[in-house]
Amino acid sequence: MNCRHCHAPLEHIFLDLGFAPPSNAYLTADDLKKPEHYYPLKLYVCEHCWLMQTEDYAQADELFSHDYAYFSSMSQSWLDYAARYARMITARLGLNKESFVIEVAANDGYLLKNFVAAGIPCLGIEPTASTAAAAESLGIPILREFFGMSLAQRLVTEGKQADLIAGNNVYAHVPDINDFTRGLKAALKPGGTITLEFPHLMRLLEHTQFDTVYHEHFSYLSLYTVERIFKSAGLSVWDVEELPTHGGSLRIYGCHAEEARQVSPAVSALLAEEARRGLQTLATYQDFQARADRVKDDLLVFLIEQKRVGKKVAAYGAAAKGNTLLNYAGVKPDLLPFICDAAAAKQGKFMPGSHIPILAPAVLLEHRPDYLLILPWNIAAEVKQQNGRLAELGTKFVTAVPKLEIA
Repeated sequence: MNCRHCHAPLEHIFLDLGFAPPSNAYLTADDLKKPEHYYPLKLYVCEHCWLMQTEDYAQADELFSHDYAYFSSMSQSWLDYAARYARMITARLGLNKESFVIEVAANDGYLLKNFVAAGIPCLGIEPTASTAAAAESLGIPILREFFGMSLAQRLVTEGKQADLIAGNNVYAHVPDINDFTRGLKAALKPGGTITLEFPHLMRLLEHTQFDTVYHEHFSYLSLYTVERIFKSAGLSVWDVEELPTHGGSLRIYGCHAEEARQVSPAVSALLAEEARRGLQTLATYQDFQARADRVKDDLLVFLIEQKRVGKKVAAYGAAAKGNTLLNYAGVKPDLLPFICDAAAAKQGKFMPGSHIPILAPAVLLEHRPDYLLILPWNIAAEVKQQNGRLAELGTKFVTAVPKLEIA
């Protein structure tokens, strides 16, 4: 396999999580009687451009299917975050009723509904039918397609270049990152701005966030590598912000490279920090497998011990990161009888691979578990707040990443 960006041969395995099903391929009861698709889940690091990437196996249309079950609006904290971003970027760029906004991977309309409410024309691009339908029900125009150069060129011919192109947690999800980035340039008006948000590779390394590795994430990105990819497509990064979302993310601001836009000091400062932490040094990546194995082993020891002493354990959040963790650890319903999730699209289904049933959160008060394992650790504070009554009844909250913690 060659690097998806610079095409250099990939020789260095960063992480091998064995075989796993797609993390968002939730199963019905009938599906449990059928064969399940598993793919290798292995990451390589490119020693030339330092793009971290999955091994080539699964195709995007196999991962982002018509019944894709991830709905952004299920998290109130994420809705609030999206509303704050919309207000900020509208003011910063001076967007108005004459502007045009495109969001790539618009999901269920969690973000664009803020622009619709403000009277700013917009277009969402979302290939998964389940989430696209939810966005359309909010009055948001949606194109049910994958974004790339071909679609961007069509938008240009239709006079639909954007003043703002937003992409929250999509850049890591695209198999052809070069084509996608060239598409961003084509669809961007002269003087326009691109903002992309993605989990920061530096934080993944720092906090052993191996459970954020799944097939839908084709790339794991640093500012250094994104700047290289942008440059190759005729774009430049002029600002960057570090965000707490998803365990530590970046929001980068891009524009056409030929524009003389002032570059924020934050860009050079973060590039220097990445270099100081060794993100362009092979040795930095070589102990990560052992660290991931310790997280997995500690979780297994905890679950087995609770089973032996007769304690009840349940989990909250049927998140993709939870599927990675549970499948790598080999956890089945004998150790974790059920998982609760607020998303109606997941309730009544089963986790891929582990086949753990997914139930509505209301059952937690009926079962009163001794421990509640929070799988989406990035929203642990929100989950604890929502389940305050459980804490009053004696339930303790558990997170496994970056290390096992019981509160």
